[in-house]
Amino acid sequence: MSKIAYDPVKDGFAGFIKRNRFLRTIFYNLLDLFFLRSWHVRKVVRDLAKHEFAAKPVVSIFDAGCGFGQYDRFLLNDIPNARVRSVDVKKDYLEDCEYYFKDEVEKGFISFRQEDLLELENEEPKHDLAIIIDVLEHIEEDVKVMRNVGRSLKSGGFFLMHSPSHLAEEDAGDDEFFVDEHARAGYSRKDISDKLQEAGLQPVQVHYTYGKWGHAAWVMLIKWPMLWLTKVGVIGSILLPFYYLPTLPLGLLFMKMDVSGDNDKGTGIYALAVKP
Repeated sequence: MSKIAYDPVKDGFAGFIKRNRFLRTIFYNLLDLFFLRSWHVRKVVRDLAKHEFAAKPVVSIFDAGCGFGQYDRFLLNDIPNARVRSVDVKKDYLEDCEYYFKDEVEKGFISFRQEDLLELENEEPKHDLAIIIDVLEHIEEDVKVMRNVGRSLKSGGFFLMHSPSHLAEEDAGDDEFFVDEHARAGYSRKDISDKLQEAGLQPVQVHYTYGKWGHAAWVMLIKWPMLWLTKVGVIGSILLPFYYLPTLPLGLLFMKMDVSGDNDKGTGIYALAVKP
């Protein structure tokens, strides 16, 4: 069976909401609701904001590979005095983000710049937190990127990544879903811990996401609908509400169980590390 690419579907939605702030806000809310990785990332960041950053007058954050900017919206809304630096290689994504966040950009709360993470070799240690969400699996020289992003952190600063795990390869079995865009299937706990240490970062938490319940929610809420949309096009999304009416409540329950539990294995993984 031929490969089914994920980016064309994402880009189709991005084109539909382009330069429309109302639709983009709805899009961000849908990403936060449907993508379990966002639940895990937001939980970790909120814990850091409460316990590590509460006394800081300004929290400097580096979003390495910001994509659509959905995490930037969360960071600005949920961390008092956040100042966010966002970079990505895709110029069109950055231009759309600048338009959506134009008020925050003018006030100096956030900046967007086109950068290649492999070329950030002269970073000054100025950030309290760096996030790199579902980016490393696309890059062959992942340790170099971790090292480059780590250079931007102050001593005691935190590095948070999320990626598919090595077990995600199981999902690529028959339909080879998503694999067309990855340099590797993903990471095990040992893989990512070893690579973080090689990059000069000390792992604090390494946690599998998309465990039994989370993976079931992903198949039901994301994979099957994506398979449908790749066949019929974005116009087919008009039928999705009828599909989600019975499946969404169950899927959200499964996601909550995944976030509140401790997964022995899963098809996703996040790691929180600190710069010594």
